[in-house]
Amino acid sequence: MTPDPVLEFEQRPSALPMDETDRSLRAYVARLPEEHLAKYDPAWSDEQVMEWDGNFRSDGALMLVCCERDVDVQEFRRVVDEYRAYRARNG
Repeated sequence: MTPDPVLEFEQRPSALPMDETDRSLRAYVARLPEEHLAKYDPAWSDEQVMEWDGNFRSDGALMLVCCERDVDVQEFRRVVDEYRAYRARNG
């Protein structure tokens, strides 16, 4: 049985200690549609990233369920970049 890459990314250890918010963020990013992720450009401004995702509140935090703390655009970018690198390595 082939492992599910979404679940693997969500549950795999990060370089940093993880809390419930980290797991929710990783699950959120891993479930973004491939065609949507393909449009992502790391060179975008924070405002462009927030507009591209469309799920940031007016105070700049990402709207997530099951979160213990706010996720800002820099943390979101880091996880998107980690996921894109993970997918490039693991298909």
